[in-house]
Amino acid sequence: MLAGALAALITTGLLTPAGQAEPNPAVLGDRGEPITVEARPIFAFEPGKPDRVRFGRLQFRGGLELTSSHKAFGGISGLKMLDAERFVAVTDKSDWLTGRIVYQGARPVGIADAAMAAMLGPDGRTLAARGWYDTEAITADQNGVVYVGIERVNRIVRFEFGKQGVAAPARLVPWPQGLTGLPNNRGIEALAAVPKGSPLAGALIVITERALDPAGNIKAALVGGPRPGLFAIARHDGFDISDATVLPDGDLLLLERRFTWTTGVAMRLRRIPIAAIAPGAVVDGPMLAAADMGFQIDNMEALGTHLTADGETVLTLISDDNFSFLQRTLLLQFTLVDE
Repeated sequence: MLAGALAALITTGLLTPAGQAEPNPAVLGDRGEPITVEARPIFAFEPGKPDRVRFGRLQFRGGLELTSSHKAFGGISGLKMLDAERFVAVTDKSDWLTGRIVYQGARPVGIADAAMAAMLGPDGRTLAARGWYDTEAITADQNGVVYVGIERVNRIVRFEFGKQGVAAPARLVPWPQGLTGLPNNRGIEALAAVPKGSPLAGALIVITERALDPAGNIKAALVGGPRPGLFAIARHDGFDISDATVLPDGDLLLLERRFTWTTGVAMRLRRIPIAAIAPGAVVDGPMLAAADMGFQIDNMEALGTHLTADGETVLTLISDDNFSFLQRTLLLQFTLVDE
């Protein structure tokens, strides 16, 4: 329902040979303000080795370095893929970013129909005007409802996005009982709505960035669904969780990152069996891939997934540049490869 509803809000754009998407200025309303996003292609995930495409359980499809002259562009911290092309993302400053990935074959080559809008609170004012500006996580259920996590104030809000698009006002979601003691700027970082057919169908998975229990595990919670309650995720090697999504096969995929002044940024992807998640459990799973500064990464914060017409699972990762000229907004795509 969400993908179909948003299709009416995102219109067809034009990709120029330089990879620049020209928005249709006539389309406003529930879609937001059209912006231009320029894209520079990334042909090799490991610089200088374009023929290497396999990295752990992932196969590199291509990437883009994204820029825009629009003052609100940047700080992308959460992503929901609606299908192979269309997406909705959130930024650190409580803005929506919607658009469409343009492909040549399987390789992403640009962004079309990009638009931005401020998120609205329950009273119609912007979330930023309320001080709710650190929006870090996004997910959507199968009824067109989008959920957003706000880190610094520890709030979860929902939007009737499938019906109203970016004009939808936020509605508060009850906070998970017992999820307390969250450190400043290390609170809620990832949300994942569990679809029908799963043993946790109807639940909202809430994951903190680095709120640790006494054993050093990362605090998380199940909101709603058949078994609400708290659980934890094993933490390894100083990595924090930056996003999560439910894979088409039902398991939970975590995007993790680490930064140190001596080694720079690193990222990895870890798969958690959905059947292992339950109140009181400490869950863990295999690492699918990892990368450090020797690869085309930055501060990787956003993770989305979709199925291709051939049944391939594609992962889309986006980095948060923190609105800094020292960092980049990267979009990377990989195919999840069977063992």
